[in-house]
Amino acid sequence: MTRTLGELAIFLGGELQGPADLPIEGIAAIEQAMPREITFITQKRFARLVDRSQAGAFIVSPEYARLPRPLIVVPHPYLAYARLAALFAPAVRRWPGISHLACVEPGVELGQEVSIAPLVFVGAGARLGDRVAIMPGCVIGQGVSIGADTLIYPNVTIRERCTVGRGCIIHSGAVIGADGFGFVPGDAGHLKIPQLGTVVIEDDVEIGANCAIDRGALGATRVGRGVKMDNLVHLAHNVEVGEHALLVAQVGIAGSAKLGKGVALGGQVGVAGHIELGDGVQVGAQSGVNHSIPAGQTVSGSPARPHREWLQIMGHFPKLPDLYQRLKRLEQTVSELSARLKQEQESSK
Repeated sequence: MTRTLGELAIFLGGELQGPADLPIEGIAAIEQAMPREITFITQKRFARLVDRSQAGAFIVSPEYARLPRPLIVVPHPYLAYARLAALFAPAVRRWPGISHLACVEPGVELGQEVSIAPLVFVGAGARLGDRVAIMPGCVIGQGVSIGADTLIYPNVTIRERCTVGRGCIIHSGAVIGADGFGFVPGDAGHLKIPQLGTVVIEDDVEIGANCAIDRGALGATRVGRGVKMDNLVHLAHNVEVGEHALLVAQVGIAGSAKLGKGVALGGQVGVAGHIELGDGVQVGAQSGVNHSIPAGQTVSGSPARPHREWLQIMGHFPKLPDLYQRLKRLEQTVSELSARLKQEQESSK
C-alpha cells in the first residue's frame, strides 16, 4: 500500500512540512527506515539519529519541527505511530466462510461474513456476530455469545455460557470460563465447589496468549470495556476489572478482587482476593498487593507500599551489610564502655 505524505498528514491531523506528493509505503524504526518509509521521534536520543537515517519522512512533536527533513508535526508522535502502524499493517487472513472441516452444532446463530476455520468446534446455542473470525483449533462452548468484529486466534477455548463483546482480540492459548479454584476441606479430602457462574468480556478488550480467566463461582467474572491484557495473565473467579485497565504479563488476581477504571498492573504483580484497587491505581512490577488501595495511588514492593517510600527503602537496601557491620562495632563499643563504667563504679566504692 502506498500513501502520499500529504494523505498521511491529513489522516493524522498533523502539520505537513515537506512535499505532499512524497510516496510512503510503510513505517519502520529510525535506524532501519528506507527512503519510501516514514519513522517517528519520541525521545531526544532518537533525534540524534536523524542525520544518519535514510527515512523518507519523520513524525515529530513541535519540539523537533525545525528538523531539515520532510515532517508531519503532531502533539503525540507515539500515538500517531500507533495509528499509522495499524494503517500499514497487513490484513489478518480470514477463512472464507465456514470450513467443512469445522463442527458447528445445530442452533448456532451466525451473523454476516462470519469466518470459521478448519478444526473449530462451535457448540449448540452459540451466537456469533457479524464478521467474527475464529481461527483453527478453537473451541466455542454451548451458549457462548461473541460480538461483531471479534478476532479469535488459534487454539482458544471459550467455555459454555460465556460472553465476549464487540471488537475484541483473543490470542492463542487463552482459556475463558474454566472452573474457578473452589474446594472445601472435608474428611475425605477436598470437596469441589461447582462453579456455576460465567465470564463477561466487554467490548474492545484484548486478551494475550495463554491467559486464563476463570468463571465465577456464582455470578460473573467481568472484564470491562477497553481492558488490555498481556500474555500469561490469570483472573480468578468473580474478579472484576474496570474499564481500560492494563494488566502486564504474568499478573495474577485472586478471587473476588475488584479493580477500578484505568488501573495499571506491572509484570508479575499479585493481587490478593476480596480487596479493591481504586480508579487509576498503578502498581509496580513484581509487587504483592494484600490490602485495598484508594484511587489514584502508585504503589510498589511486597507488601505493596507507596512508591516513594518503596524507593527510599530500596535505596537503603544495598547499604544494609555495611550498616550491620557498623551496628556490630557500635554494640561492641557500647558493651566495652558499659563494662569499663561498671568496673570504675565498683572500684570507687
